[in-house]
Amino acid sequence: MRVSILGAGAIAYGAAAYLAQAGHDPMLWSPSGKSTAELAAGAPLVAVNAIEGTFPVRVAKDCADAVANADVVMIALPGYGHKLALDQAAPHLREGQTVIVSSHASFGALYLSKLLAARGVSVPIVVWGTTVTTGRLRSPAQVAVATVRQKVDVATLPETAIDAGHALCTTLFGDRFVKRDGLLAIALSNLNPQNHLGIALCNLTRMERGEQWGQGENITPAVGRLIEALDDERLAIAATFGLSVRTVKEHFSLSFHVPMGTVSEMNQEMHRQGRGGFGPATLDTRYVLEDVPFGLVPTALLGRLSGRPAALHEAGIAMFSAAYGRDLNADNDLLPELGLETMPLNEMKRLLRTGFLPS
Repeated sequence: MRVSILGAGAIAYGAAAYLAQAGHDPMLWSPSGKSTAELAAGAPLVAVNAIEGTFPVRVAKDCADAVANADVVMIALPGYGHKLALDQAAPHLREGQTVIVSSHASFGALYLSKLLAARGVSVPIVVWGTTVTTGRLRSPAQVAVATVRQKVDVATLPETAIDAGHALCTTLFGDRFVKRDGLLAIALSNLNPQNHLGIALCNLTRMERGEQWGQGENITPAVGRLIEALDDERLAIAATFGLSVRTVKEHFSLSFHVPMGTVSEMNQEMHRQGRGGFGPATLDTRYVLEDVPFGLVPTALLGRLSGRPAALHEAGIAMFSAAYGRDLNADNDLLPELGLETMPLNEMKRLLRTGFLPS
């Protein structure tokens, strides 16, 4: 299948390598064009570690070109790039295509459905709770894929498209997808924001000093307890909505193949195996600049709307905003377009099941 990937970072490159290895035809689009310049000039995409190989990958000249050539359009950008990509892709999407959001952030699928409804277009939108691959770019044409996750939560907008969406994801990326109860469950299934809150907040000076530090080894018992307490808040919100979502311990076990234990014990095991990774060496990191506005802020909103305020999430937002000297709430450019804060709860639940409907 022809899959156009909107993005040019490690997640986009990892997805492209996986798809090419599986016999599909990926195309990359970089919003600036700079990241894919070497690939556009004819260099192959090189993947190492969890995926090994050299793959020819097409590069789109612009977003319209990427969408026009695709059976599937995949969003693989940080949360702060989703609105830009959705705004550019929406005018060109057509019936018969499918959009995959990897991974879903801050009800971006609902925003896309609003843009499409205004055009009278209906396109199924598949959302993932996390990414299939993790990794880092080694160069503009090489990606080191750290892991290919065993399980990824998936849902669709509208919910009625779940069987077809699940089948499509399986065709593209293998038998690893777990159906969840709609967009709301996916919104509460992305554990990176809560985990990165604990990791980054407790190691902030290491980041600011530019130190190289092992992430797994520095999820000490105290940091692990903070992450587990954040997880309790998220699980309580999900339960209020009647949703079943994966726990943080299940996440670490399934994503990184370590036995169950405390969060600290599981990360220490990853470190012993040489798979603990490194933490950010700068304050300019997605752990804060993406995960706070596009992860913690939506979870805190759902906590308020459900009557289960997420005190630790709210405190994390406030502390990071103080440390960075800016209101990180205001960096979220998706939520203000949706009006969920003032919407009756039943109306919000309905909208999250059906999306905006074409007039």
